[in-house]
Amino acid sequence: MSILDAIAGPGATPAARFRLDAGHVLLGIALLLYPFLASPFFTFQVGAYTLIMGTIALSLMVLAGYGGMVSLSQMTVAGIAGYTFAIFGINSSGVMGLGWPWWLAAPIAIAMGALASTLIGALAVRTAGIYMIMITLAIATAFFYFARQNYALFNGFNGFHGIPAPEFWGINWRDPMPFYYLSLSIAAFFYAAVMYGHRSTFGLSLQAIRDNPRRVRAIGFDVAAHRIFAFFLAGIIAATSGVLLVWFNGQITPGTLDVNAAVNVLVIAVVGGIRRPIGPYLGALLFVLLQNFAIDLLNPERFNTVIGLVFLAVIFFSPDGILGLWERLKAVDVNRSLRPSSRRSQGN
Repeated sequence: MSILDAIAGPGATPAARFRLDAGHVLLGIALLLYPFLASPFFTFQVGAYTLIMGTIALSLMVLAGYGGMVSLSQMTVAGIAGYTFAIFGINSSGVMGLGWPWWLAAPIAIAMGALASTLIGALAVRTAGIYMIMITLAIATAFFYFARQNYALFNGFNGFHGIPAPEFWGINWRDPMPFYYLSLSIAAFFYAAVMYGHRSTFGLSLQAIRDNPRRVRAIGFDVAAHRIFAFFLAGIIAATSGVLLVWFNGQITPGTLDVNAAVNVLVIAVVGGIRRPIGPYLGALLFVLLQNFAIDLLNPERFNTVIGLVFLAVIFFSPDGILGLWERLKAVDVNRSLRPSSRRSQGN
């Protein structure tokens, strides 16, 4: 019997390894109906942006939650994909812009992002803990300064502007409702893939490596290869989100992938809950709401201070993020509901 059969059950079919509970169904219905109840601003600036940032953070969750590898280069991977799309596609900056159609430029951009993530993984997986964090942060910082100072390829500080979203089937996919459903479809696909993948043979092996790499290496697994492949898979997720982010903004600049952006992805994943795929989306929703509405109460320059305070508060009260806090509250309710019955049984 394989590890997969032991957990999912002997003879379990692929469908049995990914079960939709009532919560997923209700959440799916709510997300589908959301644009009909929300204004275009909330549909585009809040809904779609939350899905994009949540999917980028999901790529970090795959590495950190399942692989025990904290990377600060996921926004860099998204930025590399975004720059690649701007270079091969259409832009109005007068630099590069080869004019390839989106359906050619987008796959190339995703492939370049995945390749970059794989190379980052090959450099980082030999280390662990704070050393991996510092290596990936150094890579993110180096690429930020390289993009800002290189004018021949990346157009330096200005970056690329006037990058159009695709238009097909007579639909402009940057309009609020179409773009929201496009972002939702991609987010749902990767969410389902991660939910299925974490119970696959590779997913279970990766989690075993996270818990005890020496034992896994001793039984014959190539630990480094598994970790590098995890970076490749996470790179596909981040790179696809990077293309969406370019369509969302209509531009790509070094500011999109600076150190603050790299840290924000970590904050989103940790605040939401880095152990489950839904966590990054919860963190992204909180982040986007604060980003859009905190400036109405505070100076925009104090946004990072607000995010930092929220991060500290969530970690202080619930190290597992919003999901951990929710589970603790549910456990309290369950204990309260069981107390009267236990007292009755003792009285009888």
